Amino acid sequence: MSEYQLEIKQIVDYPRCRIYRQFVQSLINDRSIRISGGSGLFCFTVLCSYANFRTSYRRIDGISYTVYPGEWIVTTKELAQWFRTRFYWQAIEILEKLQKMHLLSFISLNRGKVIKYRITDWRKHNTVLDYNCPCQKDTGFFFMPLSPAAELISTERCSEMDIVLDLWLSTVYNDTQVQGSEVGPVVYLRSGTGSPIVSYSELSARWGISKATVGRVLKHLEELQYIKLISFPGKKGSVIYLQNYLSTMFQISDVLIDKEEVAMVLKIKLTLPAEGFHDNAAPEQEHEVTVSEELSSVSKQHIEIILQKMTKILDSQGLFCFRCPKSKYKLFPLSNDCLGDILQPMYESRDICFGMMVLCGNDKPVRTFELTLSPLDTTSPGRC
Repeated sequence: MSEYQLEIKQIVDYPRCRIYRQFVQSLINDRSIRISGGSGLFCFTVLCSYANFRTSYRRIDGISYTVYPGEWIVTTKELAQWFRTRFYWQAIEILEKLQKMHLLSFISLNRGKVIKYRITDWRKHNTVLDYNCPCQKDTGFFFMPLSPAAELISTERCSEMDIVLDLWLSTVYNDTQVQGSEVGPVVYLRSGTGSPIVSYSELSARWGISKATVGRVLKHLEELQYIKLISFPGKKGSVIYLQNYLSTMFQISDVLIDKEEVAMVLKIKLTLPAEGFHDNAAPEQEHEVTVSEELSSVSKQHIEIILQKMTKILDSQGLFCFRCPKSKYKLFPLSNDCLGDILQPMYESRDICFGMMVLCGNDKPVRTFELTLSPLDTTSPGRC
């Protein structure tokens, strides 16, 4: 009877996202981003940012109103300014839509001049304080549930402002389960794959707009320095990083995202000749390679095959160092100290791990790769 080790990993997904009121206020005042014809995500976020987290009072036209946690009272004029609607009735229509979706409830007061609304399930996602005190509307933060946000963007065509908020709510930073998040705050649509790469077709279906419009909107947001878009050639897709995310969410300096710093993890199938076998069709030495004396497990013939294979793959990613005649290559073994006494023999018996550094003409390191050669089990059914 064979024995196996069962590894169990819990997949954690967060049901809400922290949003700072100062960030929402900056979006309200940013007239360079259009909000017309939206899905309602921006409007719902604005209403949440004004909702009370404790009981307070507000006086409008000489009348004092009591506002409880999760509620706020606003004039129709203020509401139209938030939503950027030309007429008051257009702002009311947006509230009616949100009410039909059971995201909030509202009533009209003072002959329709005042609106009092209540966010549904506010206490479920936000802390409520029991004492009475004025609530600041331009500082602090609130928690935005992700399920209503996903429901809103799926109802109608998203506006540019809806897209900004959707990207913000979908951003992940320094999560070991999401590739590229250690480089900076990256947009991850929670596909379960752990890869942040997304195509324009996916974004088109998500936002209800054409692929051409997706490209124009993302380019516009990049010009406004809301995002950093990293596109790959062909049908590889794109990766979206958020600008000013760290300074807003964590009050720390933002990182500069560079395409060349985004790590690539590629799995390439190789066919290498057996040791001692000389093939007349084997590739000639084209690259200047320096191999460490400690690395004797990879022959020069195999190294040349690997370099030629990497040249084809990385060319499609926009990296052309392997075709430059001034490039030099240095191969070195990787330290196995972190593997431990038990895992190290297993890795040494099956996988060959080594590092490769690409040097410019003046021996200046420009890129570093970690390469792993793993034998494929060709005897298993379904393997070629």
